[in-house]
Amino acid sequence: MTILVTGGAGYIGSHTVAELVQHGESVVVVDSLQTGHRGAVLASLNVPLYDFDIRDTAQMVDVLQRHAVDTVIHFAANSLVGESVQNPLKYYDNNVAGTAKLLEAMVQANVLCIVFSSTAAVYGLPERMPIREADRKLPTNPYGETKLAIERMFHWANQAYGLSSVSLRYFNAAGAHPTLPIGEDHQPESHLIPIILQVALGQREKVNIFGDDYDTADGTCIRDYIHVMDLAKAHRLAVQYLRNGEKGASAFNLGNGSGFSVQEVIDVARKVTGHPIPAQVSPRRAGDPPQLIADATEAHRVLGWTPERTELAEIVASAWQWHQAHPQGYQD
Repeated sequence: MTILVTGGAGYIGSHTVAELVQHGESVVVVDSLQTGHRGAVLASLNVPLYDFDIRDTAQMVDVLQRHAVDTVIHFAANSLVGESVQNPLKYYDNNVAGTAKLLEAMVQANVLCIVFSSTAAVYGLPERMPIREADRKLPTNPYGETKLAIERMFHWANQAYGLSSVSLRYFNAAGAHPTLPIGEDHQPESHLIPIILQVALGQREKVNIFGDDYDTADGTCIRDYIHVMDLAKAHRLAVQYLRNGEKGASAFNLGNGSGFSVQEVIDVARKVTGHPIPAQVSPRRAGDPPQLIADATEAHRVLGWTPERTELAEIVASAWQWHQAHPQGYQD
């Protein structure tokens, strides 16, 4: 049995590929390399990498059949919230239409299990905290809307074709692999921890804090940060869940259960890096809620998932190790 990972040359995808291989799985990657990096699929892991778009149904069916794939883990997507607002049709085309073509190929190849990298952005502005799976889903941007549309697609694909799925919803992936040379490299970078570390590396003058007057202990927004290897583990456990014969279209939150404020992240990064990391308070961004924390009780109960790297200092230190060794990211 082989697991196909779409978007396996991306940040979370590449760490999941490493997690799977290190647990004895046979893996194959399909990635258009639009935002992924060939160097993220390490040669030492001996994983085939196919460079084409998931909307190429003929090639996808060929790879699924040639490698005797039984389960797909689907990361391939555009994921910038701001860009999705400016160019929503790009997100519907790549994310929604792309997933529909992927499912078409899977049905043709009789591969009827998929684990989907969703997002807690499907909830929009939450009514309560922490967020639970059954809470209202009202995305505030096309990125979250397309991910929710895909989750709904899985429901109907299960009804029509017997395709079973697990959607994993989470907020902020962070950190890097503790032993392998893979980490986070986005162009442009939009995530807080790598932006802070770019200041420590001298690549930015300062980090912006968007609002310091929220109803939180230090006035800055609180977010749920999860180590990327804990996310990789969750995807592996979701594959096992489906392989054990679970049917239907399931969804689980992933989170630490407690968040960290922007100011806390900056303070910890200062200690980890030994750099002063200048920060400037800027006006709030529209639509930023004071805190976003996911309740992962169901993932623990059903999948047996518990995050292991929950200390913020450990998360930041692993990211710092990667960025120090790769200040320009992957040199594809």
